[in-house]
Amino acid sequence: MAKKKALGKGLSALLESADSDVTTKSFGSERKVVGSVATIPIESIEANPWNPRTNFEEEALNELKESIENHGIIQPLTVRKLGRDKFQLISGERRFRAAQLAGLEEVPCYIRIANDQTMLEMALVENIQREDLNAIEVGLSYQRLIDECNLTQEKLSQKLGKSRSNITNFLRLLKLPVPIQVGIKEGLISMGHARALVSAGDEDTQINMFKKIIADGLSVRDVEALVKGRKSDSPVTAPAAKESYSFDEDVVAFSNRLAEKLSAKVQLSANNKGKGKLVINFDSEDQLNAIIEKIQA
Repeated sequence: MAKKKALGKGLSALLESADSDVTTKSFGSERKVVGSVATIPIESIEANPWNPRTNFEEEALNELKESIENHGIIQPLTVRKLGRDKFQLISGERRFRAAQLAGLEEVPCYIRIANDQTMLEMALVENIQREDLNAIEVGLSYQRLIDECNLTQEKLSQKLGKSRSNITNFLRLLKLPVPIQVGIKEGLISMGHARALVSAGDEDTQINMFKKIIADGLSVRDVEALVKGRKSDSPVTAPAAKESYSFDEDVVAFSNRLAEKLSAKVQLSANNKGKGKLVINFDSEDQLNAIIEKIQA
């Protein structure tokens, strides 16, 4: 299977192309060349309103502050110019906040040309590639790209180098009740738990099951079994009465293992000549996407 690129070509170009830089001046008389780093007063920089990250852990910020106090800012921030001596962050808000805590008056920055759509795309890519956004922040970021940049899920998939099912799974988390979304953001339940809850039923059922997960320490598989209302020890459906083929014990055991791995019902049947079929059943598009991801893993 071909390895997927981490970034879509379009967004990679946004982040790497020298054409997106501008010739600028630092706040002295020295002229800066395209692609160079300018030193900009912190008071001239405003936060990025499109930043998908909403949680900044105080302990982590303090650790970064101490690092900046000892070593300075190793990786420059990225900003866009809004007007005379006015800039807006594209990426690097953790470094920006930590620099403020450290009492710095100015920070090193790359300056790029970026419109609002480009700002949103660049902020999303920069953060998601760091892999420390929670699932709700990722879902909200995907939804903003779709709504504000007029992208379909397919186009978004191509831009980010993510599978369509990955995009869909994150977006579906936004349909969960607010208490569950807060639980995801706070790490009370995993992405796997949340995906199972999407198909659990109405809002009351979802919230009750969410509370049960926390109270009883249920695993993702436990929740999937509850949602599907099936017994985990009988995943294989017996062959239809008209079939007379008897399967080897190893084949039956494989079918059971497959059903367990995919958290889905598996039907195994054949005629007396050994010709038959292996069917994987699913109850919803959510479950189908989950099955596909487990097969591809």
